[in-house]
Amino acid sequence: MARGTQHRKRRPRPNAGALAAPAPAPKRAKTKHPSWEDQLFFSRLRVHAKWMFVLLALAFGVGFVLFGVGSGSSGISDALQNFFSRSSAGGSSLSSLQKKARDHPKSTTAWRNLVTKLEQDQKTDRAIVALQHYTRIAPKDEGALEELAGLYVRRASDYYSLYSQLAAQSQLVSPDSTFRVPSSSPLGKAFANKDPILVQQAKIVSTKQTAALQRLGLMNAQSESTYKRLVKLAPQNATYQFQLGQVASNINDKNTAVAAFRDFLKLAPNDALAPRARQALASLTAKAVTVPPTAAKKSGGG
Repeated sequence: MARGTQHRKRRPRPNAGALAAPAPAPKRAKTKHPSWEDQLFFSRLRVHAKWMFVLLALAFGVGFVLFGVGSGSSGISDALQNFFSRSSAGGSSLSSLQKKARDHPKSTTAWRNLVTKLEQDQKTDRAIVALQHYTRIAPKDEGALEELAGLYVRRASDYYSLYSQLAAQSQLVSPDSTFRVPSSSPLGKAFANKDPILVQQAKIVSTKQTAALQRLGLMNAQSESTYKRLVKLAPQNATYQFQLGQVASNINDKNTAVAAFRDFLKLAPNDALAPRARQALASLTAKAVTVPPTAAKKSGGG
């Protein structure tokens, strides 16, 4: 028994330091995405093709510059349009275009380019003068005539606004203004027409108001004349008839307005503007109710 005991292998004693040391953390296995997730478009971009994001950013930048994506404009198309508009006008300055028009008074191209340049520079009155000459050498250009009539109407609206503003100013400098002493009062009578500043201002405002009213009447008359040319050139155009009726009504040309509205209703009785034309026609053709003198005397005596 003792011999058997001696041949037993002694168990190794555990090291105290080894027991105290913590066991190393096992390495986490790399998560492998399922095959269906690998097929997703953005997962493939994120894992396999991150450089595609750079290309997308570059593509967006190029599209923003060239095509105006997200900028509210058409980008390069605007640039091309401006380029071709400059090219159509000769790419020249206003002075050179004016010289070409003077040197070639019968050249429709030279005068058309001058009109375009003047309108681009917001020189409406000068554009009207140039367009008047152009329509004389190209009398059958409907687009130019319609453009000229539109410029007349626009300027008429401008002069009407100016006239309204001057009318308000004239009330401020008038002796009967609510901001001044009543002219009928003793103090008002004592200082009536004795303030040189207010008297001068009243004269200036009155002169400007008269000029604005005259220009308003001239623009309305010119627009009516132009629409008459358009109606003569294209008598089957219902729009021209309606526009002529409106302009004639504004200047109290009753006969022209009635004829234009009637022709419009014949050409386009079911148009969206037909109710307005019928209403205007009814207002123009309405007869004023007159009371005979005998009936007036009877009613007064009763």
